[in-house]
Amino acid sequence: MHTIVIALGGNALAPEGQEGTITEQFAHTRESLGAIVELAANGWQIAIVHGNGPQVGNEMVRQEMARENVPPLPLGVLVAGTEGWIGYMIQQSLQNALARAGVPRQVVTVVTQVLVDPDDPTLHHPTKPIGRAMDDKTAHIIAEQMGWNITRSRYGWRCVIASPRPLEIVESPVIRSLVSQGHLVIAAGGGGTPVYRHPTLGLEGVDAVIDKDLAAAILARDIGAVVLMMLTDVDCVYTDFATPKQMPVRKLNAAQAQELLASGQLGVGSMAPKVEAALQFVRNGGRRAVIARLDQGKLAVQGQAGTEIVP
Repeated sequence: MHTIVIALGGNALAPEGQEGTITEQFAHTRESLGAIVELAANGWQIAIVHGNGPQVGNEMVRQEMARENVPPLPLGVLVAGTEGWIGYMIQQSLQNALARAGVPRQVVTVVTQVLVDPDDPTLHHPTKPIGRAMDDKTAHIIAEQMGWNITRSRYGWRCVIASPRPLEIVESPVIRSLVSQGHLVIAAGGGGTPVYRHPTLGLEGVDAVIDKDLAAAILARDIGAVVLMMLTDVDCVYTDFATPKQMPVRKLNAAQAQELLASGQLGVGSMAPKVEAALQFVRNGGRRAVIARLDQGKLAVQGQAGTEIVP
């Protein structure tokens, strides 16, 4: 049976414009599972990756607010924490959905480490904004007390963190084994916790975050998936996005995807990583990658929604 890796966007589980309460996030999670249940019922082997952008940003705020009362946790540990609780949320919601559909399959969450290069240049030049906007005074106090990097943004000062490129999924052998046995595996949550190999200590954590779509492409490669599906809050890839000239793109081959990336039309922090992940996946032997809106997952699997990237 064929294997698929499905990546769920963190913003899709906690959309902008809402408080982001756990009740809201559970509701959005339940709404996101239709395509997964259908694939499970049809016998697909499935691994699920999820984002954690809003959630890990909120965790950083909690560290900041509680710093006088409990020792703050580093970013790498916060990523692992969100892997656990978002994984629990998806796992429980999926278990219930499978039971209602009469699909007798098990779900498990694997807290996942992802290998990065300790000399990755992004580790020394963090640029990814995260967490809340702060005024000048607050931001500089936080930077001094917490050791965080800050930068000025449109809305005030924000923390910036590093996002190194993923190279390898440390737990891919056990994930592949579980998936091959028919279990639905939630893995590399939030892109996974970044680690590097120290010459004497072994695996050591890195205070950074990994793009979850790039991590999903690596996981898909490592477990032999034939399809990578990325579900987000936008219905497909657009050229000239957010301009009067924007046009939907329904299918791209690898050369066309590379050309679109090089054109700079997609935006570094929005659709570009998804197209890059799709391109990387199909060039590493994947059959097709799909980018679609969360609630159109069923149609996207059938090739009736979203953007498809093929070799």
